[in-house]
Amino acid sequence: MSTLASLKLTSAKRPTNLPPVVTRRNKLAAKVWEQLQLAQSQATGEPLTLTRSRLIRDADTGLRRTVTLPKRVKPWWWSSETGRVCVSVRYGSKVLELAKGKTAIEVTDALDLIKTLETVKSAVLSGELDTQIEAASGALRSGFKR
Repeated sequence: MSTLASLKLTSAKRPTNLPPVVTRRNKLAAKVWEQLQLAQSQATGEPLTLTRSRLIRDADTGLRRTVTLPKRVKPWWWSSETGRVCVSVRYGSKVLELAKGKTAIEVTDALDLIKTLETVKSAVLSGELDTQIEAASGALRSGFKR
């Protein structure tokens, strides 16, 4: 019993589901992580090997099985006319407006791009882009209504 006495015990319960804002924040953070992996793989010259699982029904037996497929990741950055790299943050198919009228971040090179993506990821996880995520999510959901 002395071992348990050294621990801090609480009566906290695990939540059954996350609030929608936290779910959206985690979704965007995962996509920024993919972009970060893509930028690091391009900087080192190694190929990116992200995979996803998919259920496929076998035509002969009719049974469903899980298949691992490569995941295609499109870069969110491009080169501007001045030779600098610009990166925009996307939520689904919508580009997030980071500040009033500003949708892209300008960086100097690939190493600065990696640092910028890490900063964006920390901003997303801290909740700084929640209002922009909510606006983009509402715009995406309105496209599915009849």
